[in-house]
Amino acid sequence: MRLKILTPVLCLIGMSLVATTTQARTAQINDAQGTVLGRAVLTQGSHGLNLRVRVKGLTPGGHGIHLHAVGKCEGPAFTSAGPHLNPAGKQHGLENPMGSHMGDLPNLIVKANGKADFKATIHAGDMASVFDSDGSALIIHAQSDDLKSDPTGNSGPRQACAAFSSSGL
Repeated sequence: MRLKILTPVLCLIGMSLVATTTQARTAQINDAQGTVLGRAVLTQGSHGLNLRVRVKGLTPGGHGIHLHAVGKCEGPAFTSAGPHLNPAGKQHGLENPMGSHMGDLPNLIVKANGKADFKATIHAGDMASVFDSDGSALIIHAQSDDLKSDPTGNSGPRQACAAFSSSGL
């Protein structure tokens, strides 16, 4: 009799845990003056983390975009976000022959109207890596990332930031 009662309860607990780990997490993207430029959304997918970024008000062209190790966005330089998210200790760059780190992403391409809609899958990523005790941040740089140079891909200064907090998971 106990097994019949416990089975539905355990199923509900399992469904609750799945819902918690797969829910979308959203962060507001701000520039150094605090102006809201857009938002970033992370979801856990079957092949890794899915990232979607929608922004406006950036200069047209390519911009390096990376996940950083600390979920803080203190302007104007956003150095509070720390280095790139790199739990495996790899080098920078999607085209680096030594392998890229988790924070590496393709360039964000901004249209002539200053808007961009960016999607990427972080194959080595999971929500636990992003939402550790100090969270993580998404940084948009002023220039394109060359996708090879360690440590930052020559992508210039940090131009915008979105903090993903570890609270609420």
